[in-house]
Amino acid sequence: MDLQLSGKKALVTGSTAGIGYAIARALAAEGVRVVVNGRSIDTTQAAVARLRAEFGAQAPLMACAADLGTAQGCAALIESHPDVDILVNSLGIFEPKAFESIPDEDWLRFFAVNVMSGVRLSRHYLPRMKACGWGRIVFISSESGLCPPAEMVHYGMTKTAQLSVARGLAETTQGTAVTVNSVLPGPTRTEGVEHFFAKLAAAQGQSPEQFEQDFFATARPTSILRRLIDPAEVAAVVAFVCSPRAAAINGAAVRAEGGVVRCI
Repeated sequence: MDLQLSGKKALVTGSTAGIGYAIARALAAEGVRVVVNGRSIDTTQAAVARLRAEFGAQAPLMACAADLGTAQGCAALIESHPDVDILVNSLGIFEPKAFESIPDEDWLRFFAVNVMSGVRLSRHYLPRMKACGWGRIVFISSESGLCPPAEMVHYGMTKTAQLSVARGLAETTQGTAVTVNSVLPGPTRTEGVEHFFAKLAAAQGQSPEQFEQDFFATARPTSILRRLIDPAEVAAVVAFVCSPRAAAINGAAVRAEGGVVRCI
């Protein structure tokens, strides 16, 4: 299916690895001019180089290093790229930690990175999208936004906040060709998750494969998929939501979580 995205310009935050990189790759495959973002210029340029190795040296890819967990970083990125057609707020951090051990600093840091980065960027790009008559904003939330995990309550809080922000922004787009949505991945085979699983598996004397099976049996027993999701599977959903073909999807929380959320 032609997603009718060729020639659009997209900013994908946190796109040097994991789900963000997969989204940048999926959009680049559709002919989108993609701004790849990471905190370090080295990792950001390396991600662009990987994409150019796949799509050709002339692929319209741009590297923009900025720490979007700060107001200054967001301002610097906006100055470099003041206009985009598509904004994908995929930057996010996670860290399992017992609630009693989460200090104020962690709550504020998670909120700054996971929520305020998207708030600040959307505050700039949304009015410009409305003014030019078309645009897409997507927040990469999580099934944890609906089913807050006991092992990282601070992370779940930020994912729920993203759902609220996205829905509220969508309410401001009535009668326009701009949409704001959330996509909710489930447990996904990102580099960070694989490293985390391997570390826990080693500590328990298990293989990563056995640990993954036990994780879905105990920590995510409602999963229908019963495996980690491939980042490309999430990216395919995001690419569609970003496309003109998804014009009727607005203010939605689109689930790509393997059936973990047990509700209709």
